Amino acid sequence: MDEQQKAALEEDIRKALRVIIDPEIGRNIVDLGLIYAVVVEEGGIARITMTTTTRGCPATAFLKEAVGNCVWDVPGVEYAEVHLTYEPPWTPDMMET
Repeated sequence: MDEQQKAALEEDIRKALRVIIDPEIGRNIVDLGLIYAVVVEEGGIARITMTTTTRGCPATAFLKEAVGNCVWDVPGVEYAEVHLTYEPPWTPDMMET
């Protein structure tokens, strides 16, 4: 898999993640800025770094599981790993307009 194919797969993953809606805010997690990184490595390994709007968010488990399931369904992904972080903390400034 060359760099162009990796970049295309990363974009496909971001597009797929737009179907996941934050249940409290009602917007997709990509536009909210909850997805910090999407990295595709050799062999179709996708590593997603994400956050939630607050620590202790009641939707944390739901969102993390939804991201994992969504990424696994993207053609070309052979393995998906979702990492949850709170550094840097999410702020409304991270939202896309």
